[in-house]
Amino acid sequence: MPKRDFLQIPDLTAAEIVQLIDLAAEIKAGRYQKRPLAGKTLAMVFAKSSTRTRVSFEVGVHHLGGHGLFLSGRDLQLGRGEPIKDTARVLSRYTDGIMIRTFAHSDVEELARHATIPVINGLTDRLHPCQVLSDVFTVREMLGGWEGKKVAWVGDGNNMANSWLNAASVLGFELRLACPEGYEPEREIFERAKRCADVSMHEDPEEAVQGANVVNTDVWASMGQEGEEDARRLAFKGYTVDAALMKRADPGAIFLHCLPAHRGEEVADEVFEGPQSRVFDQAENRLHVQKALLAKLMGREEG
Repeated sequence: MPKRDFLQIPDLTAAEIVQLIDLAAEIKAGRYQKRPLAGKTLAMVFAKSSTRTRVSFEVGVHHLGGHGLFLSGRDLQLGRGEPIKDTARVLSRYTDGIMIRTFAHSDVEELARHATIPVINGLTDRLHPCQVLSDVFTVREMLGGWEGKKVAWVGDGNNMANSWLNAASVLGFELRLACPEGYEPEREIFERAKRCADVSMHEDPEEAVQGANVVNTDVWASMGQEGEEDARRLAFKGYTVDAALMKRADPGAIFLHCLPAHRGEEVADEVFEGPQSRVFDQAENRLHVQKALLAKLMGREEG
């Protein structure tokens, strides 16, 4: 059987995403006791630091019977200029899968081209697919499904916004994005999603959030953009998800944030800690969804 990678959400069909989320639900409920990664090792390559990505993958591999090997830039010759393709071929001889969290999406694509084992995108500047798969699981868990639901994104058109567009293009839910001029998501990804689903761009957050079932945001300056913080804080004025904005959403709406959060900037503390917030359920679901993904890609789990 040829190896499969997970670099972006469209690498999976809608049916495969449903199967994956069904398996994640089984895992979360404690009804999955298999150890499909017994005797296997996942190389976890981190060019960017992490809390949720590292802990959820390392714990998940352990629960499935395998071993997670943490590799930072200081641990690999990548940090001293070894070509990605050489690293890919070496790790393919030693380990059974690679998860990478890095800056350039092209680096992940090159790694996958040269690796003979599954490669999972743990995050790039362009996409954050594992997070949005977990978010979609959270939407189904909290709201019963994504069919007929309206999802609002407020803030930076970053890797999270791009991945929500990819999810909409595969699963077909309505997605409204409110981003300041100059901070829109990637045009190619937006246009592809627009051909497959009801997606729209708005400059006014109130328009995007009106009647929404899910309200989503992220930090205004992501890792690597620290030098832009002042300019971004000015550009994103009026894009804070606060109680007044949440009142425009559906009364049963949930609030999501991929974390870490800068309270008082992209989200008000009253929303983050409020009754509609599901951010810690969302964070927990990273573990369950990624275990399902590892079981399928590395453990050949069919269910």
